[in-house]
Amino acid sequence: MPDVNDAAPDFALPSTGGDTVRLSDLRGQTIVLFFYPRDNTPGCTKESIGFSEHQQAFTDAGALVFGISKDSLASHDKFVAKQGLSVPLLSDEHGQTCEDYGVWKEKKMYGKTFMGIERTTVLIDPEGRIGRIWRKVKVPGHVEEVLAAVKQG
Repeated sequence: MPDVNDAAPDFALPSTGGDTVRLSDLRGQTIVLFFYPRDNTPGCTKESIGFSEHQQAFTDAGALVFGISKDSLASHDKFVAKQGLSVPLLSDEHGQTCEDYGVWKEKKMYGKTFMGIERTTVLIDPEGRIGRIWRKVKVPGHVEEVLAAVKQG
């Protein structure tokens, strides 16, 4: 699992809008990756809408924002259309990027244990190093906290 000041693991993932996003192609820019469990679930919907509503503020602060889950691109496209999202969503169907970033974890709910994505946000600096990590994210106020961190540089 990478930590602050480590090189951010590279990836190439399909994105809504038809592109493939390669982290290495984005060197020189500040990147925000928010890993979330599933499309169209209450917390994930609120988080994705929050990042979309603040997308211009992130752009103005010089940061690109991407959401990542293991949902398919088709699922992402439906989620974007249904919720009017503007942030690009990346599909990590095989889970390699989730593994590389250490967000694929054992979780417990209602007495059951299962594997899933731990809601996590990673801030990557223009040199491709991890500047900050938010683990076990609680959605209320989170987008504003990440935006403040981006603005602080």
